Amino acid sequence: YFSVQSDSVDGGIRYRGLTQDVQVLPVDYEIEYICRGNRVIVGPKVRKCLPNGTWTDLSQRSRCLWTSLENGRVSPWPLGPPVEGTVLHYSCLPGFILMGRNSTQCNKMGKWDTPKPVCKKKLYIGALFPMSGGWPGGQACLPAAQMALKLVNKRTDILPDYELELIHYDSMCDPGEATKLLYDLLYTEPIKIVLMPGCSSVSTLVAEAARMWNLIVLSYGSSSPALSNRQRFPTFFRTHPSATLHNPTRVQLFQKWKWTKIATIQQTTEVFTSTLDDLEERVKEAGIEISVRQSFLTDPAVAVKNLKRQDARIIVGLFYETEARKVFCEVYKEKLYGKKYVWFLIGWYADNWFKIKDPSINCTVEQMTEAVEGHVTTEIVMLNPETVRGASNLTSQEFLAQLMSKLGGKNPEETGGFQEAPLAYDAVWALALALNKTVGPLKAKGHRLEDFNYNNRDITAEIYRAMNTSSFEGVSGHVVFDAQGSRMAWTLIEQLQGGSYKKIGYYDSTKGNLSWYGNDKWIGSGPPADQTVVIEEFRYLSQKLFVSVSVFAGLGILLGIICLTFNIYNSNVRYIQNSQPYLNNMTAVGCMMALAAVFPLGIDGLHVHRRQFPVVCQFRLWLLGLGFSLAYGSMFTKIWWVHTVFTKKDEKKDKRKHLEPWKLYATVGVLLGIDILSLMIWQIVDPLHITVEKFTREAPKGDLDVLIQPLLEHCSSEKMNTWLAAILSSAGVVYGYKGLLLLLGIFLAYETKSISTEKINDHRAVGMAIYNVAVLCMITAPVTMILSSQQDASFAFASLAIVFSVYITLVVLFVPKMRRLITRGEWQSDAQETMKTGSSTNNNDEEKSRQLERENKELQKIIQEKEERVSELRNQLSERQALRSRRRASTVTSQNHSPPPLAIPQSDPRSLAPPPGYPAPTCDPHPVPPSFANSSSLYQPDSKISRNNCHTSRLQLLYK
Repeated sequence: YFSVQSDSVDGGIRYRGLTQDVQVLPVDYEIEYICRGNRVIVGPKVRKCLPNGTWTDLSQRSRCLWTSLENGRVSPWPLGPPVEGTVLHYSCLPGFILMGRNSTQCNKMGKWDTPKPVCKKKLYIGALFPMSGGWPGGQACLPAAQMALKLVNKRTDILPDYELELIHYDSMCDPGEATKLLYDLLYTEPIKIVLMPGCSSVSTLVAEAARMWNLIVLSYGSSSPALSNRQRFPTFFRTHPSATLHNPTRVQLFQKWKWTKIATIQQTTEVFTSTLDDLEERVKEAGIEISVRQSFLTDPAVAVKNLKRQDARIIVGLFYETEARKVFCEVYKEKLYGKKYVWFLIGWYADNWFKIKDPSINCTVEQMTEAVEGHVTTEIVMLNPETVRGASNLTSQEFLAQLMSKLGGKNPEETGGFQEAPLAYDAVWALALALNKTVGPLKAKGHRLEDFNYNNRDITAEIYRAMNTSSFEGVSGHVVFDAQGSRMAWTLIEQLQGGSYKKIGYYDSTKGNLSWYGNDKWIGSGPPADQTVVIEEFRYLSQKLFVSVSVFAGLGILLGIICLTFNIYNSNVRYIQNSQPYLNNMTAVGCMMALAAVFPLGIDGLHVHRRQFPVVCQFRLWLLGLGFSLAYGSMFTKIWWVHTVFTKKDEKKDKRKHLEPWKLYATVGVLLGIDILSLMIWQIVDPLHITVEKFTREAPKGDLDVLIQPLLEHCSSEKMNTWLAAILSSAGVVYGYKGLLLLLGIFLAYETKSISTEKINDHRAVGMAIYNVAVLCMITAPVTMILSSQQDASFAFASLAIVFSVYITLVVLFVPKMRRLITRGEWQSDAQETMKTGSSTNNNDEEKSRQLERENKELQKIIQEKEERVSELRNQLSERQALRSRRRASTVTSQNHSPPPLAIPQSDPRSLAPPPGYPAPTCDPHPVPPSFANSSSLYQPDSKISRNNCHTSRLQLLYK
């Protein structure tokens, strides 16, 4: 066995090292070395197989050396095959530049002493790096981009025929300045194949104009969500993720800490406005409210004051670093920091941004440090946390080390854009890889990258296609673009703790996965509330008051039962019958129902569940309404009938003196029916439901971040106002109807106060009760409406008005009847007479007949006695007349003998005196004997004669 090494590449060129194993070769077998490309053989070109199994010239090694240059020329000296001492001179074709030394010499080892140079075509990149302004990110991003360009240009496998060159200017993060610089880039040679702006405001301007020149725009530091609009920015890409990538993280944190109310303050630039618009949509979907939204242009003082005034607690701030210092200086002045507040800021500020001296603010570093303590930042992951070598063959830590060396030891915290530097580095690599990917397709179409001009859409389309499919590992992580050209990445969550930022978690928005470290730290005991905690506290009725009034109401119901029982039991007594006992029974029942309404009137959410509260409202309404209709309606009917009968003319009065009870009951039924109908209509059309009245919030004692929200439950309806004082008012019409009914009752009671009738013998008591009910209702109704927000006072006033009205009504109507029957014993004699006659006590006609028979017997007895007395008086009168005649005769005889003196005859006073047993008519003020008091049909004194004067007709009647 023997081996032959062939097709070797030397002189710094790749070796293939192909080894062939051959078993049998004949003697004198020859092999020939052939070099690829423009290389020449140095050393033996042909070798022969010897009989001893070896090859000729084994002491000399054969090598392939290049003697040509792509896109250039090679001039050897001396001419001929290269040997030791041969010198090659290199030069490039027009339009290309020589990369490397322009000459090399062949040494005795058969190698060139310097690497082969390259003739490359330059491709120019126009870049805008903000070295100052709102975001001075160019301070670190420009060195990072230059580092990437240097490595790319050294790579022979990436754009071997091209060299990338960066032409950059300072945009100062100012769109106005950027406009001027963009004009210079476009209208000044050489042609730029790609534009690389930084700030969002500048990128918006550049990307919108770039499509007019068929330019691809690749940004390393633009986060504006507006740049994701493919219709407006069709050729835009960015390695910096969109600022909207912060919003899913913010929403996730809001939900984690159970916040449902946030506030925002933004600088009025497009990047922050569009970011806030996206945040508003996301929080709305999550059920979170943006209660305050403030903005400012240059001075945030007013906006911060508005946040304080509107009690903002969780505040999202969107502004550049320089404005952030202004905002937090005002935050310190307004005391809008501490354990009650949480600020969410953008994470791409410098780590010590609040310690940098700024002449535009008048706050010290200590004050700024105090104001920013505890705030949370969301930041796109811009440095690969894993130790992975990507396309640049550098790990993230190696990149940082080289960047620090490039910055010359500058403090990273004081270097603008240090965090975004990996994005700028990867942006150059993304561009280089994309351009490298287009070389083949363009060559197939007969184009080259150096043929690009501002009118060539084909090359732009190939570059766009290559950028859109980019995918590689960079120092910032995996680089890939979405359909809008934005970078997709993780979000880092940090919190400022003790003056330095601490990582507290990561969020992967593509998977919705939150990785939480659990090391978040708060000034208070935990995350603050998103607003002043409002504790809802219902106001309930005082239970002592409710129990006290309920006892009175219960006693009133017991009194009503006693009065009702008394009235029913003594309904056969004539005195009770003359008071219309059935109407009085209705009054007692109505009073008890009104008292029963006191109990649901005092029931609130402390006793029943909120769902059952409308049922309690209906009980209040129906009990009080029907109770009022029965009690007041029966009394009103009595007084109405008395007024109707006794205030008409005499001829009409006589016709109405016969009382028909069914008419009284019908009147009460009509009043009750009106109320029932109105209640039913009310309940169907607009039923009562529970409403909650809110009062002014109250601050409890102590340093508690809470407020008490007093609440009070009411029974109400949407279209009608409920009045639950002492009367029922289901609507405006019924309310007016009840009020007129009360006023009419007062008027009728006043008109009939001097009328006396046996048919309704308690109408004066009814009038007093009507006065009581009407006055209390008219006073109670407006007062309870005024006191409706004071549950104890309103209940006390309404319930006590009901209790007093009922008590007075029952006492006035029933107690005098009880007293009369008890003191005179009338119910006993009537009961005994009823036992003797055996007739029914419930029949009014039979009772009246028996009463008249008794009175007739008594009168007949009296008449008989009087007739006997008259007979005796007549006899006495006859005797006196006879005696007077004898005296006159004797007087005439004596006068015949002697003339008497002239005198006026005096009548004997006894002759004019009434008979014994009869009162003197001139002094007795009683024209009727007591025994005639119950018989008005036999004797009725003339009302036109004074009781203190005698009249001859009386004597005639008496003697008769």
